[in-house]
Amino acid sequence: MERGGKKRPRRGKVVARANELSHGMTKKFWLRCQGRTVEGLLVSYERNLCAYVNRCRHLSLSLDWVDNHFFSEDKRYIICANHGATYEPTTGECVWGPCHGAFLQAVPLKISGEKILAFCPEPEEMESL
Repeated sequence: MERGGKKRPRRGKVVARANELSHGMTKKFWLRCQGRTVEGLLVSYERNLCAYVNRCRHLSLSLDWVDNHFFSEDKRYIICANHGATYEPTTGECVWGPCHGAFLQAVPLKISGEKILAFCPEPEEMESL
């Protein structure tokens, strides 16, 4: 907090260019959040951009076995390579597997011109990062 109780504006980190990812592509990035390094995952799905913390909701493991490979073969779902939990790309909801109904931890995004900026989740949203 700044003097007078005002919040400092959150600073985003540029993680990609706006036209860098096409449908079914992903890009990993890192953020420094509350003294911790958090690995994120930028997802392009049907003209939507979303970002999540790269941690499965079943076990706190990275979703990708092979670096930066998150989508099913048909590019329809994000799949955890460790045990097959299957997530909707635009919501992060687990639709099949051991964590059915849970959601990936969202990472806020902002597009500013040609830059995609990612922000740390608010402290109360940072579940066991």
